[in-house]
Amino acid sequence: MAFGRRNEEEIKLEETKIWVCNSSDCKCWIRDNFKSSDVPRCPICNSEMSQTTKELQVIQNHSKHF
Repeated sequence: MAFGRRNEEEIKLEETKIWVCNSSDCKCWIRDNFKSSDVPRCPICNSEMSQTTKELQVIQNHSKHF
């Protein structure tokens, strides 16, 4: 008996496209598949964002927007 023991699942990481805020004061970033427009603006400070990649956990977006 092992109370409180969880079944540990392997966390899958993948190189993911993201958008990062260009403002030096802001640390906001958004996954590409969660963006609200083709070229998003920062939701925190409304600055321009640039595209890059980051090693992140795999998450599916089932929204029909993009």
